[in-house]
Amino acid sequence: MGRDLSGKVALVTGASSGIGRALALALAAEGVHLALIGRSEERLRAVAREAGGDPLVLAGDLADPAEPGRAVAATLERFGRLDVLLPNAGLYVPGPVAEGDPARWDELLAVNVNSVFRLVRAALPAMIARRSGDIVVTSSISGHQAIHWEPVYSASKHAIQSFVHGLRRQVLEHNLRVGAVAPGIVLNALWGYSEEAAIAAQVESHAGLRSEDVADAVLFMLTRPAHVTIRDLVILPQAQDI
Repeated sequence: MGRDLSGKVALVTGASSGIGRALALALAAEGVHLALIGRSEERLRAVAREAGGDPLVLAGDLADPAEPGRAVAATLERFGRLDVLLPNAGLYVPGPVAEGDPARWDELLAVNVNSVFRLVRAALPAMIARRSGDIVVTSSISGHQAIHWEPVYSASKHAIQSFVHGLRRQVLEHNLRVGAVAPGIVLNALWGYSEEAAIAAQVESHAGLRSEDVADAVLFMLTRPAHVTIRDLVILPQAQDI
């Protein structure tokens, strides 16, 4: 029997599009109260309207070191608790290292790695005090094996995998669950897909995942019985040869 998520409070980053939007809508359908973070307030409010209820909308850039703490504090102030933390926001920078832009790498690491650390740091005291909470970070198959056309992105996701594994062991005694979902190719704007016809064609050929597929995987992780932690869930399109 799966756990009932109704009435829980979830903080979702990168919630204005892609996997984050899909997570927000899937959680709303389960009766979860939402705090949504993204760079575009207009797009966040559109997601909030789709989700229904009265989500907390927090427009901000997670590359700013102060933003993760502000978001967690605002969530706790609004709802009085935080049950589920979903650090999902991410940037993608591919390409040869010899031709790369270190400034873009710094921004990628600020969002993909540092903001996750800071979000978790901000959320843990309240979760530990209540002896209850789930943290599921959006990682990538690139966190399980280095991919040569995206070495900096792969490095950022390897850092996340190591963090998740170490953090999980640190908070065992506090009754918290920590895991990561690691998708392969996801057919959303981050990967250059915005037209439904193109997405449908890739899905039909088993070459990519919808954002909703990843959200379903995260819901599965969150709804396992309390004694079950899924530390790593790798989700790939059937035809992805990796």
